[in-house]
Amino acid sequence: MHAALRCNYYDAARCRSCTLLPVPYAEQLARKEAQARSAVGGTEAVEWLPAAASPESGFRNKAKMVVGGSPGRVRLGLRSAAGDTEDLTACPLYPPALRAAFPPIVEFIDRTEVPPYDVRRARGELKYVLLTVAEHSGESMLRFVLRSRDFLPRLEAELPRLARALPGCRVISANLQPEHKAIVEGDEEVLLAGGPFLPVRLNDIELLLPPGAFFQTNTWVAAALYRQARDWVLREQPANVLDLFCGIGGFALHVAGPDRDVLGVELSAAAVAAAHSAKRALQLERVRFESRDATALEPLPQADLVIVNPPRRGLGSALCASLEGSAASHVLYSSCSAASLSTDLGRLSSFRPKSARVLDMFPHTEHYECLVLLERRG
Repeated sequence: MHAALRCNYYDAARCRSCTLLPVPYAEQLARKEAQARSAVGGTEAVEWLPAAASPESGFRNKAKMVVGGSPGRVRLGLRSAAGDTEDLTACPLYPPALRAAFPPIVEFIDRTEVPPYDVRRARGELKYVLLTVAEHSGESMLRFVLRSRDFLPRLEAELPRLARALPGCRVISANLQPEHKAIVEGDEEVLLAGGPFLPVRLNDIELLLPPGAFFQTNTWVAAALYRQARDWVLREQPANVLDLFCGIGGFALHVAGPDRDVLGVELSAAAVAAAHSAKRALQLERVRFESRDATALEPLPQADLVIVNPPRRGLGSALCASLEGSAASHVLYSSCSAASLSTDLGRLSSFRPKSARVLDMFPHTEHYECLVLLERRG
């Protein structure tokens, strides 16, 4: 068995986010598979595919960095219990493209002299730096989370120099989050430079990621997740697919076909706009997207197979009841929480688990993705 990944931050107790880091990776996978099998349960035989493993380092395509320090001496990293900011720019989970971008970003912030937000005193301006990289191209999206518009002119004045330092940055924006709460992002986004989307290629599909939209943080495992979903959909051959909580269209675009109607439903209008643009580029005439609340659809649109990818809290009793009362013969459930998955499967008593797979989206933590294909009982 291979030794566990070493991390100087963990060894020095400066960051303990990776709670399973001391555990060899093979053992991490085994634990997650055991937990997923317990959550899915079922007395009938379930086809369990081997877990989809992740690279042990360099797998994160997104960095959410707290901005700390003071003007001219900025640090990016993690807020400690004492309220200070630990510099985490050398975290081994970040790929080289992310790590290489941090020094120019710190230099940019220092030049603008925008004061970092001080949580203890509830004053200051710049709260977070959010950086996402597209693995296939090395291009990136950079977002600054600010408390107000007051310092936007300072950012804008230095943007030409930042653009030269980061030539692959396709999108630069500012998110405004004025509240003193543990909420990373606010509702208002201001595009500062570049276009509205970061193109991200997964398998043979180019997705378009706008600022603020959800995107899986592990590109390798996300690609495996969508491939597995496509394989199961092709096996079942549904004529109509409904994709709930569809985001920017990852599942919907992967399972599309010339003989299949696909409807994606997502609350975020920006994500739906991105999904529309991606499907037009792919010339998928039988795919549609609608900006609606997936939890409030009653009755559900007609579909032979329903894909659900809910947030950690799960589907909830109302949506499970709608699925129970629908005409769907299959449900494809992508879950990031074994607890809510188990609860929802108990509510979906008309369906039985047919196939399942663990996909290790979050190595060195207790979290993972579990994809389960449910089939309506005869």
